[in-house]
Amino acid sequence: MTDHSDDQNDKAPLNADRRAVLSGLAAVLGAATVEGSAQAASSRHTAAPAAPTNPDIDAALRDKIETVVVIFCENRSFNNLFADFPGLQLPLSAIDPASAIQRDRDGTPLKTLPPIWEGMVPDKQVVEHREFEITEKDITGLANAPFALKTPEGDPLPHGVVTRDLIHAFYNNQLQINGGKNDGFVAWGDSGALVMGHYGETSAKLRLWSIARDYVLCDNFFMGAFGGSFLNHQYLVTARAPFYPNADKSPVKDSITVIDPADPKGLRPMQRENSPASAMEGPVKFVANVLTPDFYAVNTMGPPYSPAWTYDEDKPGYADATSPGTLVPQTHKTIGDMLSDKGVDWAWYSGGWATALAGNYTPDFLGRPCFQYHHQPLNYFAQFGPGTPAREHHLRDGGEGESPRTNKLLADIAAGKLPPVTFYKPQGNLNMHAGYSDVEAGDQHVAVVVDALRRGPQWNKMMVVITFDENGGWWDHVAPPKGDRWGPGTRVPAVIVSPHAKKGTVDHTIYDTGSILRFITRRWGLEKLPGLKEREDAMMAANGVMPGDLTAALNLV
Repeated sequence: MTDHSDDQNDKAPLNADRRAVLSGLAAVLGAATVEGSAQAASSRHTAAPAAPTNPDIDAALRDKIETVVVIFCENRSFNNLFADFPGLQLPLSAIDPASAIQRDRDGTPLKTLPPIWEGMVPDKQVVEHREFEITEKDITGLANAPFALKTPEGDPLPHGVVTRDLIHAFYNNQLQINGGKNDGFVAWGDSGALVMGHYGETSAKLRLWSIARDYVLCDNFFMGAFGGSFLNHQYLVTARAPFYPNADKSPVKDSITVIDPADPKGLRPMQRENSPASAMEGPVKFVANVLTPDFYAVNTMGPPYSPAWTYDEDKPGYADATSPGTLVPQTHKTIGDMLSDKGVDWAWYSGGWATALAGNYTPDFLGRPCFQYHHQPLNYFAQFGPGTPAREHHLRDGGEGESPRTNKLLADIAAGKLPPVTFYKPQGNLNMHAGYSDVEAGDQHVAVVVDALRRGPQWNKMMVVITFDENGGWWDHVAPPKGDRWGPGTRVPAVIVSPHAKKGTVDHTIYDTGSILRFITRRWGLEKLPGLKEREDAMMAANGVMPGDLTAALNLV
């Protein structure tokens, strides 16, 4: 823990054959994903035992923390926003430049970074009274190194500009991590040089920096699962991947991953015939790979219930089950089920939920949607399906905007009506996701919510976790420790805000998204989700390091 307080700057049933397939795949994937990370983790990270059974700590948790609020933002690596925050264990500016060199698909170092495919800012925008449109030809020949995002004229890129989106997918992320070397982000991405970019004015302009200075920034917090938002939202509520039984006989059969037999690590999907051999020639092109070969959903699929991309005209409230993009209803346990079993109230507030249920979503000036169907993980579960009392009570409309008049989360905060465990998913144009949101809007929105929480009647016994679902494809120089076949993936920011936080510190403990669930489980004495134990066992076996449960960020005893 670094002090900078003085710085003002239930798995699906498997038959025997499929168990064998899973076992073999898990062995291959587990060995290949982040090999070599164990040594790095032992030398760089602070190993902390998860959930030590200290009765004084547990009693203090019950006494001091009555409400946990999780604010789940979108798609930023740690470097992208916090590269040189004071007190980091390994600031970006302190690394050996050789460790940041990116390699081509054949393993050779790139002489320069490729162009920014499709341009950094493909849509014309007016921000801070200036017009921005940065095309593929405007920035080229960048050195093979991380860089601060700038305009072609060399000015810092404003936080209010929407950049192009970057690919963030299950297999790509593992290839980018490349056994802990983190040297495949350019080669296996789809945006060329852009993956190496970070914002250069965050210390002065990012509100999250100010919040982190006042409270606790976690600099070894990793996204729970490799890849994108779909799987990482599922991991947040279940600590595992969803399952699609009999997928080979279903509408989604053409999206089952075919692993390239030429890949010795067993991680690379087959490439299309027109996929460029070099990252200098263009992005890699894989064949469809939504499901693993043993039918786990790892890349984006739509929910079986409304709001969804498709609708069943004969069954109101349901998605079209015949669509290859629709996942079958899931039935395994979620953190919500564990809380309900213990009699603890909880809610998932989603910005724009009611608007989306009505069949509408509000675009902003760029036509960006305010609602993403695959960011609503509990809408994939039969126990929260249409007509169930659990759906009505626990899946709540967060409203829209930043006024308690329109934002129902803010209204409940002011009224002191938040349930003991509260998840908040901001609407799309306020979640910081590249491609349809910007850093400025999401950063301001989070600051508004945190300010409301601090002024609310439940603040004195509250802990707030502000984090990001995944890295959004952006590079990071700190390799994740080796875990299980699902993750952990790339490092993301996480800030712990509480009157009981170790204020003004950087927490170096190793965490992943599941650490949020570990904290909730410990605080309320819940049954542990199986996926959490699987991750802990895998990390202990590989690294001798157990992921923490966030209690290290608090002053408890």
